[in-house]
Amino acid sequence: MYERIVLPNGVRVVTEPIAGVRSAAVGIWVLNGSRYEPDELSGISHFIEHMVFKGTERRSAQHIAIAMDAIGGQYNAFTTKECTCFYLRTLDKHLQTGAEILADMFLHSKFAQRDIELERGVVLEEIDMYEDSPEDVATEKIFEACFADSSLGRPILGREETLRSMTGDTLHQYIAEYYHPADTVVAVAGSYTQDDIDFICSLFSGMQGEGHNVIQPASYMPSIVVRPKEIEQNHICIGFPSISMRSEQRYVNALMGAILGGGMASRLFQTIREENGLCYSIYTFNTSHEDTGVFGIYTALGRDTEEKAIQLIKEECLRLAQDGPDRSELRRCREQAKTNMLLGMESTSGRMNQLGRSEMFFGHTPELEEIMEKYDAVTADDIAQLAQKCFDFDQASLCAVGRVSNADRYTELLRG
Repeated sequence: MYERIVLPNGVRVVTEPIAGVRSAAVGIWVLNGSRYEPDELSGISHFIEHMVFKGTERRSAQHIAIAMDAIGGQYNAFTTKECTCFYLRTLDKHLQTGAEILADMFLHSKFAQRDIELERGVVLEEIDMYEDSPEDVATEKIFEACFADSSLGRPILGREETLRSMTGDTLHQYIAEYYHPADTVVAVAGSYTQDDIDFICSLFSGMQGEGHNVIQPASYMPSIVVRPKEIEQNHICIGFPSISMRSEQRYVNALMGAILGGGMASRLFQTIREENGLCYSIYTFNTSHEDTGVFGIYTALGRDTEEKAIQLIKEECLRLAQDGPDRSELRRCREQAKTNMLLGMESTSGRMNQLGRSEMFFGHTPELEEIMEKYDAVTADDIAQLAQKCFDFDQASLCAVGRVSNADRYTELLRG
């Protein structure tokens, strides 16, 4: 059973004990990501994520690294379109030490200009690294095109021209304006004492600021994007407008994705790879945001087989919309989804992530039994109805990376 504490300044601390473990995971979640950024500061949230590891007023970057190694702490951070998380996992006996270091990094980072110059180069290399991954390019570019008129379409990593202008003052000012106590959640899961929680609360009780971050609504636009690249395979990403993360249909959506492309027994894997030998990898993915979402299908294959594969993908999507899943298929994918969820919750990190995300975006954390009941309530008709709404190929988008055809040809394949 989890506990929720709201500090006087608005910071929320959510905790859940896990019996039989010796570790604890702590995550500092902030409702701020790339879609909150002004265009001229694109990438600043991710850059701040990097820079908090570079030293505080009290600790150098080396001091932080040595101190974390001394307690066996595993620590890192990540940035998404809508949130940033700084996290730590360590033994329960070192929880207060680790949490104090993590809080110091989060609240008192120095952002020295010399460190900024060095880390800027690291982030620019990270951008180049993603550019060298055709799979990442295909999925990133489809989002850029579908949401081109909003900040949701911007890359999380930012652009070279925006990163070049950032200074320590820029980062401090952004934190003052966008890191609000009321938008901050501290999640703790695993083995801990009440003294540990009281100590963690004290670390964040002095955080200052007022207000909340507010997103600008994003509208999906069907788009076709081609990116010529001298590589052996063509990487294809097909996207459809989908539901938001708060939609009551999110469990239906998850099972629809599992049935269509969630594993080796899925329809797309069996049809495209096993029966026709057209590709090595094919899968579906759901990307949901506060106000919108994209249901995606990704594959990589040769140019001479891509047209047949796209036609078969289209047929499988429409067949699911027309007939829905059969009983055994739904039962298998439902059990797979519930098992994956329960396995993920067996780790302190998995449980901490569930606590942080749920509190940040929903204001509460559902019990595992409640989530399983939601999956059990999904019917074949629910999936067929959502598939009918989702798989409108007049609204489909596509990004192709590699030795690609022209955009008109891909439009013809989708719409024809």
